[in-house]
Amino acid sequence: MRVSSDHILTSHAGSLPRPDALIEAYRAREAGDIGDDQAIEEALASAVGAVVRRQRDLGIDVPGDGEYGKSMGHRVNYGAWWRYSFLRLGGLDLGGPGLYEMPARRSRPGEVVLTSFADRRDRTRFAQAYADPDSGITTGPRPATGPVCVAPLTYTGLEAIASDIARFKAALAAAGVAEGFMTSIAPASASRIGNAYYKSEEEFLYACADAMREEYRAILDAGLILQLDDPAIAENWDQINPEPTVEEYKKFTMVRVEALNYAIRGLPRERIRFHLCWGSWHGPHTTDIAMRDIVEIMLAINAHAYSFEAGNVRHEHEWKVWQDVKLPDGKVILPGAPTSSDGSGSSPRLIAVSAAASIPTSPGPSSTHWRKVRHSPHDSSGLNSRHPGEGREPFRQPSRRKNDGSRPAPG
Repeated sequence: MRVSSDHILTSHAGSLPRPDALIEAYRAREAGDIGDDQAIEEALASAVGAVVRRQRDLGIDVPGDGEYGKSMGHRVNYGAWWRYSFLRLGGLDLGGPGLYEMPARRSRPGEVVLTSFADRRDRTRFAQAYADPDSGITTGPRPATGPVCVAPLTYTGLEAIASDIARFKAALAAAGVAEGFMTSIAPASASRIGNAYYKSEEEFLYACADAMREEYRAILDAGLILQLDDPAIAENWDQINPEPTVEEYKKFTMVRVEALNYAIRGLPRERIRFHLCWGSWHGPHTTDIAMRDIVEIMLAINAHAYSFEAGNVRHEHEWKVWQDVKLPDGKVILPGAPTSSDGSGSSPRLIAVSAAASIPTSPGPSSTHWRKVRHSPHDSSGLNSRHPGEGREPFRQPSRRKNDGSRPAPG
């Protein structure tokens, strides 16, 4: 993974605006119109080539493929980063209840469980605003049905991920770009669906880990940077009703971290980055958990780099966490700087100030290494996958220290 000691390298969080033609092709396919697969593939190849060139021309040092291979049939779609996995996992019945139609579940002391998406605490606290189409709060169209695991979980997406990789590598080569990253869903987020087969949530979680490991290996074997998308690590806090204690949540979440470390065991950590977010949909987000409460959990993940939201009004102040938390040797942080949660364009000066503020200042013999930074535009869950040219959160920045080989993955 590239670092620099003389300038800020730029990257972003993954999802980029899709061209209208690609959205329409996906819309038709999602509606059951199979259409011409070759035509869709040609449209994808052209679109990925164009978006990689666009990133290069804008100064993005480590571009992505825009997640264009993940089906998105609407301009506003907060789920493409996740729902793509439903089509790459065997053992799922896709005709189950939708994620908002699943029954609500209540946690109690000593027994933390996830409730339904409709019963999330921010949503119930501001139910009237979430239900008002003119309020500005939206998560886009909701699928009428959702997946339920009904048989042993397997990874069936090798052909799809191979196509994604091939077109992205061709685009990188054509644009003369040396390094690129590709996103993949982490087990904790992948497992937030119905389960009628496995005996426990933990058993199902590890089944997701085993299945998705195939995709992780494919991306890394192709020489790309793997980004693990896992909003569940932070966002699950809002999906536990009533609110648990922080200690209960940490215990609940560490099971998911251990499953992720199991999934990436033996894989090259120096080419893995982890993406954490609180969802970034346009909403109040008053039930986001504080970064300070989960930073050690995030750092327990066996990745080389960690990207996270750091530029919206709920989390912009949390650069102060890095004044107190020592980043382990060999780790890199990629804070997302300006916000993408409203319609304002971010001032370049604000981006620069945010970049400087986010550089860790914790004491220690390696503190002089903090100048090695990278910033990236932040976009969680396809937030700015709506309109070409729409402002994204530039930029996310890493800093690196010497690797001490700590925290080996289990298994």
